[in-house]
Formats: sequence, structure tokens, C-alpha cells
Amino acid sequence: MDKPFYVAYHDHEWGSPVHDDRHFFEMLILEGAQAGLSWLTVLSRRDQYRAAYDNFDVQKVAAYDDAKQAELLANPGIIRNRLKVASSVGNAKVFLQIVAEFGSFDAYVWRFVGGAPIINHWPGHNDVPITTDVSDALSKDLKKRGMRFVGSTIIYSFLQATGLIMDHTTNCYRYRDLST
Repeated sequence: MDKPFYVAYHDHEWGSPVHDDRHFFEMLILEGAQAGLSWLTVLSRRDQYRAAYDNFDVQKVAAYDDAKQAELLANPGIIRNRLKVASSVGNAKVFLQIVAEFGSFDAYVWRFVGGAPIINHWPGHNDVPITTDVSDALSKDLKKRGMRFVGSTIIYSFLQATGLIMDHTTNCYRYRDLST
């Protein structure tokens, strides 16, 4: 890949365990925005998303009114999909409910993997699944709580991105860094 931002994301972020609620919220919104699109499309707009979404301050996003949502829909720097924008606001409200119930989103989400990353040992990209029982369970729970754009495939990508599941292939140098 010849995109420096993509290489930096792979080399320094993807698969690294996350324990920061703001980052979890950012990745939920970005992964949901990806639905039907490529990750490269969304990742290339990440800085615009951060600016448009108040650096993913979940309290602020949960309070977005119709005027703010209209502003987002007019912003050419993000994916301008009415359902995705509306779900980002609704998902922020559910995110805050989860934080109120569990103390943090971190405490909530890490329960799904037993508190430690699942380290997979895939020899190649074609071996990596698009969903698992873990992504199915988290997706089901988030949907039950009222989140949208959190299907099992989206959630599996979220789990990979935030390091709850480590899916760097065995021939990738990051595999060695993250599997020990």
C-alpha cells in the first residue's frame, strides 16, 4: 500500500489493544461509516471526521440536534449518508448508557473477550474470517441496546481495529510485536 496514512494505521494502531473510551467511540463511528464502502475511503477522511464530530467527544455527539446533523450531511469531508449520521448520534446516546452501566465502555467491551486480546495465528489474509462468535455476541448486544450499523461484520472489524482480536497474519512483523 502506497498511502502513508494507511501504512501508519497498520503499523501503529490496527490490532493494538485499546483502553480509551474516546478511541472506542471513534472506531465505532468510523467502522459504521465504512458499511458498503472500503476502509481506505473512510480512513482517508479520518481527520475530517475528527473535525466534524468534535474529536469524537461522545457527550457532544449525543447532544447533536437536527441542525448539527444537517451540517454533517452538508460536509463533503465525511460520508454524507443520512442513516449513518443519524445512527452516530443515536449510538453516542447508547454508548453513554453503556458507560453509565459499566463504568466505562472499556469495561463493557473487554468482557466479550475475557479481558485479554484473542490472538489468532492466520497464515494469510484469506484465512481471516469476517465474523466470529465474539463479533456475533457483541453485535447482538449492541443492537439490543439500540445501536445501529453494528452488524457482526462491522463489529469484527471494530474488534480487530481496537486490538480485542489480533489478526495480523503470521508473516506480518506486527504479529510478532502483538502476539507475545
